[in-house]
Amino acid sequence: MTVFRGPPGRPSALVSWWRRRPPLGFAAKVSIAIALGLSFVITWTTLAPTSSSQQISTERTYFAADVADPPPGAASRNATARAVHRKPRPTSPRGRKKRRSPPRSRRPNATPSPDAAALKSNLTEPDARPEQGPNEPEPEWEWEDEQEPELSVPEDNADATGKAPKEEDDKAPALEWADESSELDGEEEDPEAAKSKASKKKKKLPPLFSSAAHYHWKLCSAKSGHHYTPCVDFDGDGSQKHHERSCPRSPLTCLVSLPKEYKLPAPWPERKEKVWYGNVGHPRLSSYAKDHNWLNRTGEHLVFPPDESEFKGGARHYIDTIDEMAPDLDWGKNIRIALDIGCKSAGFGVALLEKDVITLSLGLTNDQTDLAQVALERGIPATIGSLGSRRLPFPSGSFDIIHCSECNIPWHSNGGKLLIEMNRILRPGGYFIISSRHGDLESEEGISASMTAVCWNVIAYNSDDASELGVKIFQRPASNDEYDLRAKKDPPFCKEEQNKATAWYTPIKHCLHKAPVGIEERGSEWPEEWPKRLETFPDWLGDLQTRVSADHSHWKAVVEKSYLDGLGINWTNIRNVLDMKAVYGGFAAALSSEKVWVMNVVPVHAPDTLPVIFERGLVGVYHDWCEPFSTYPRSYDLLHADHLFSRLKNRCKEPVAILVEMDRILRPGGWAIIREKLEILDPLEAILKSLHWEIVMTFRKDKEGIMSVKKTTWRP
Repeated sequence: MTVFRGPPGRPSALVSWWRRRPPLGFAAKVSIAIALGLSFVITWTTLAPTSSSQQISTERTYFAADVADPPPGAASRNATARAVHRKPRPTSPRGRKKRRSPPRSRRPNATPSPDAAALKSNLTEPDARPEQGPNEPEPEWEWEDEQEPELSVPEDNADATGKAPKEEDDKAPALEWADESSELDGEEEDPEAAKSKASKKKKKLPPLFSSAAHYHWKLCSAKSGHHYTPCVDFDGDGSQKHHERSCPRSPLTCLVSLPKEYKLPAPWPERKEKVWYGNVGHPRLSSYAKDHNWLNRTGEHLVFPPDESEFKGGARHYIDTIDEMAPDLDWGKNIRIALDIGCKSAGFGVALLEKDVITLSLGLTNDQTDLAQVALERGIPATIGSLGSRRLPFPSGSFDIIHCSECNIPWHSNGGKLLIEMNRILRPGGYFIISSRHGDLESEEGISASMTAVCWNVIAYNSDDASELGVKIFQRPASNDEYDLRAKKDPPFCKEEQNKATAWYTPIKHCLHKAPVGIEERGSEWPEEWPKRLETFPDWLGDLQTRVSADHSHWKAVVEKSYLDGLGINWTNIRNVLDMKAVYGGFAAALSSEKVWVMNVVPVHAPDTLPVIFERGLVGVYHDWCEPFSTYPRSYDLLHADHLFSRLKNRCKEPVAILVEMDRILRPGGWAIIREKLEILDPLEAILKSLHWEIVMTFRKDKEGIMSVKKTTWRP
């Protein structure tokens, strides 16, 4: 008898049952196979993560890095070394800050201002590299690698104390250095935008200025000679000018010559009434002076009699006439910023200076006499531009008043586009004053229809016998009610995607932008009276109020402790000042008590803070420093460049052209204050020495430096 021995541990009864079972059918076999397959899939899913879960895990880790607190300024060397070795992605420290909660409004149920929201969106615009504050801490690994990422990271590592550095050997001046929040010209970055930027390959950029370069300067061969104004003069011929801004294709690297009889202007206010003819003179100006009694050539001077202007009876009488027509204007308090179209004697602006009103005279590019250059030589705020197919380089709702006297501008032509542009830059509720010798402005073809189309109300009209001018004052509606009541909606309202703020090479559209309606929108309320307006930060700024306030306090300390006494500058000879990279206008505000005026320039690739500057009662323009500035040679007495060059590594083909432009627009004997990183400041000093500028003072601290330089009369 054969005995079957089953497997160890198995009972023999089970084996007997297995032998006696009926064979499995096809369906049973398929069911068993499916069950085994499902068991395998469930087990694998549980133990091994999918690509989707990996992606979610990665995104969460990155978001956590975004909202985490920024690392402390003084990290350990070991931590720095690890960061360098691992090559972290260059994310902005602003992107790593914790998100702020929406600002608490002073009013119930307040909503964030669209203007403030637009400002924040500009700060993180992906195609426009945001500028960073000059004194924000730079990641340690950036300094270790001596590289800059392709996209913006904080570029400065200045002292965070906000205190003046100690003097070295009792020779260094007591300079006020910016603290971490001085510039405040940025915002937290959107996580998606930060992720997109971080995914790009880090790009090593060459130095802005090569330390091995040698510069051999030559004079420009332009026919206009020492009056050469790029982007205005046609092929360097001063007798022909572009109708609209048109710059040379190649960066300008030649130097503009000086007048043979150039002399330093007199201090203010003497220069207001008398300037050296040789500084601005040319044959057309000489012929013009013979026919106008407000401009006399006496020996070597151009003299401007205080009681004479293009207005018969004098500019003061003209202003008094306007006061009688509209007593509510309240110059110098309610009205602070004015735009004078078509610069002549600038008498309108000079008369308003006495009333604490800053009037920017707009000299038109087709002016062959260059009267705006004469105004700048006198120390009167002026710029040059054109009224054509493009917008003026100002933000919307900027000016409290716009004035045009005998400017002979066809406001009604081309569908009234020029009047539409005036409507854009005029503050809601602002005033438009136009005067003409025709006596009856209604006789001008189309002017009344154009004014009616944009719903401007006539609040006063007067024909003055002394000035022989018919003066008419219009007011822009402060709300949209009057626009909605129009029988004919022409021009129509602009579409929402048509930004009213963009103004650099932007064509004028045949449409009207709606007036702001919410109490938290810029322009819905008239600003505070001057000078309270300068230090009042309105609710529409939202959480930017803190930034503007800190910027104001910072520059006030810098100017008082450093600029006025510590740089060797004789401020009695300073009148025209240009801030080449203004943020919130803090530098200009700090100089408001001095006898100067400041043109604030907001670079077009920087966050759009120019509306804030105008809201504070200051003036400025948009500009791209890769192109020449819209002004005449020798226009300014002082240039201020606070970390301007370190923002331009990815912008300009030839950054040295910016120095050439500074040499063009700064008068001999004028000053420049330059604050920069040492890696830029050191080669910058060498270039300025090659231009024979006098290096009056330099001061270095850590990786930052400041330089006070003076332009000489040297020409190659």
